[in-house]
Amino acid sequence: MVAEIKSLKSKKKRTESSRRWLIRQLNDPFVQKAAKDGYRSRAAYKLIEVQEKFKLLKSGSLVVDLGCTPGGWLQVSRKYVGKAGKVIGLDINFMEPIPGAEFIQADFLTEEGLLKLQDVLDGRKCDIVLSDMAAPSCGMPKVDHLRIMNLLEIAYEFALNHLNEGGCFVAKVLKGGTEQELLKDMKKSFKIVEHFKPKSSRQDSAEQYVVAMDFRG
Repeated sequence: MVAEIKSLKSKKKRTESSRRWLIRQLNDPFVQKAAKDGYRSRAAYKLIEVQEKFKLLKSGSLVVDLGCTPGGWLQVSRKYVGKAGKVIGLDINFMEPIPGAEFIQADFLTEEGLLKLQDVLDGRKCDIVLSDMAAPSCGMPKVDHLRIMNLLEIAYEFALNHLNEGGCFVAKVLKGGTEQELLKDMKKSFKIVEHFKPKSSRQDSAEQYVVAMDFRG
């Protein structure tokens, strides 16, 4: 089944919260569908839904996926950009290779990680920057929101500096109030900025995605 379930099942001792998480995963139709369809995570369907609604990924596109493990978004991106496109993923954690995608194991939040990514780009601009990055939840909604916002701001800054004119930016955000100022700023840099909550995103979660399109350059 999906990689995260395998790793959790292998542990003999689990906390009560991890048991609940495992039960939820096993009963989750998108986890089951991911296993059947060969995707590494249920998150793949979130990007598929974004693509079906906004048609961002195109043949020949250059895509950068920040925080890419376990690789579901890379798999989806690879499918849509085809052989003419290029997909680059970066994550602090190790990931088994995905055919047709280039993976960089590095911490995006460090200068070293950013330089590694820039070396691979070799001066090229991106058509799409994706970020499904999330900090580990501490169980405090306000703190979790601020952590996600910090990652979003860093990913957004990268997008501003590395997108082609007309490019797109898709990133995870948690509702919490402080995102409004950043979204207002995004509207200055992109012609279209929308919120989108995929059906594959758990309905009890504050998670949603900001989809910024047609970068002004």
